[in-house]
Amino acid sequence: MVKHIVAFQLSGTEQERRSVALEFKQAIEALPAQIDVLQSVEVGINQNPDEQWDVVLTAIVPTMADVATYACHPAHVAAAGLLAAHKKNRACVDYEL
Repeated sequence: MVKHIVAFQLSGTEQERRSVALEFKQAIEALPAQIDVLQSVEVGINQNPDEQWDVVLTAIVPTMADVATYACHPAHVAAAGLLAAHKKNRACVDYEL
């Protein structure tokens, strides 16, 4: 199994960032019902104002090849697009469990 962890730093006001993050969370957390390889997914919205990253996503898929399957799936592309106008930075780590 592979754990796929992505952190996002967003731009905009605190209210704009929170709104976008909530919309993204809802869209991503609906994906396991739409993407067969997605075994689980969790999205956390940062509550600590002293930190610079706004959102973290943790997903589990069976193989590294499935990370690409998940990433290219139209439902994921649409969900990721919700952050496009506000995405300042992105960091990702994929590792085998």
